[in-house]
Amino acid sequence: MTSRISARLAAAGLSLALSAAALPALAQVTVGGAPMLPTKDIIDNAVNSKDHTTLVAAVKAAGLVETLKGPGPFTVFAPTNAAFAGLPAGTVDTLLKPENKATLTKVLTYHVVAGKWDAAAISKMIADGKGSASIKTVAGNTLTAKSSGGKVMLMDEKGGSATVTIPDVYQSNGVIHVVDKVLLPN
Repeated sequence: MTSRISARLAAAGLSLALSAAALPALAQVTVGGAPMLPTKDIIDNAVNSKDHTTLVAAVKAAGLVETLKGPGPFTVFAPTNAAFAGLPAGTVDTLLKPENKATLTKVLTYHVVAGKWDAAAISKMIADGKGSASIKTVAGNTLTAKSSGGKVMLMDEKGGSATVTIPDVYQSNGVIHVVDKVLLPN
């Protein structure tokens, strides 16, 4: 009788352990209605987000797909469709024209940082910088990160700012932080 109880307790313990192992899958981040799988790269996840179709079109037009599918690691501050829609009328259409590829590339790479910087690392940089941190982008320009109301805010060189609305969307080649505005370099 004791051995049956022990066997049932062991089985129940194994069942609980397996259930606990499944918890991270339940906590998976969803962006634009699609699960963001940490086993996929930045591009393979971004193409599934309904909130990032403009960003994906821009990345394709700039010829940056292969770069962002590369090993990285990269940190991408990913503007939503609404962020692009907030630009002055005609800006996105103008940027997507082949003759503006260099400008588009500069705008997009201003949202990319070399390395994998999750929210905890950015928050530490802000704390270490006594309230702000300068972040060098792949474009060669600088973003300034600050904290406001428990959220990371990014300021561009033109005085614009964006809020990280969804932090820590982990990818196989880095991390995405969804932002609510398009940041513009000088």
